[in-house]
Amino acid sequence: AQYYGIAGCGTLAVLEQNEAGIVLLRSFDWNDGLFDVTWSENNEHVLITSSGDGSLQIWDTAKTKGPLQVYKEHTQEAYSVDWSQTRGEQLVVSGSWDQTAKLWDPAVGKSLRTFKGHEGVIYSTIWSPHIPGCFASASGDQTLRVWDVKAPGVKLVIPAHQAEILSCDWCKYDENLLVTGAVDCSLKGWDLRNIRQPVFILLGHTYAIRRVKFSPFHANLLASCSYDFTVRFWDFSNPNPLLETVEHHTEFTCGLDLSLHNCGQV
Repeated sequence: AQYYGIAGCGTLAVLEQNEAGIVLLRSFDWNDGLFDVTWSENNEHVLITSSGDGSLQIWDTAKTKGPLQVYKEHTQEAYSVDWSQTRGEQLVVSGSWDQTAKLWDPAVGKSLRTFKGHEGVIYSTIWSPHIPGCFASASGDQTLRVWDVKAPGVKLVIPAHQAEILSCDWCKYDENLLVTGAVDCSLKGWDLRNIRQPVFILLGHTYAIRRVKFSPFHANLLASCSYDFTVRFWDFSNPNPLLETVEHHTEFTCGLDLSLHNCGQV
């Protein structure tokens, strides 16, 4: 969307990498900005986007027209969407600026449950890769929260930063470890068994951290990107944790992810 996502239409671009490089496989347009996207875990052609009008869209890359379905329940921007990765469930969680997270089954036309408790906008909602039905949310209210879809209310509230938290992620190798990235330019690691102190703090970014992701291949590695235009790679087990700073971008760096198939690809 235009103007840093505040106005304008959104486009979903589906890309494919082949010998010639990265090519555009298909693109879909939506009448508002698209803020996040998640692939289906049971159909390689299906994905879900979340948008500035508060809706979620289900798309099928095998079809030229779309979307297949639109879910409109959030009353403000739907800023985050994630498809569960544990076996035995097909659940999607969305997080919104309306301060709620919602649980969806893509086969059902309405949300299964709404999670309330945050006192600020929700920027990030991420499923645990280990624990079925468990997700984390990061918010402008300066807290990281952990939820269980089978339990009432919030499971855990972590006052993680004294600033808005824009991103969080789960470690792929430790079910108790999460990382947060915030407007205070810091990354913090949290052990759910003892939340009084972070297990690590990573400093180096000079503006707000927009996205943080743990490596799927290395237990101690993570990547972050920031409004300081950089992407940084960290080994939080190292006394000098900053491994590399990449300065290829000339504008705000808003998102990143690490390939599940190619160990070195970001």
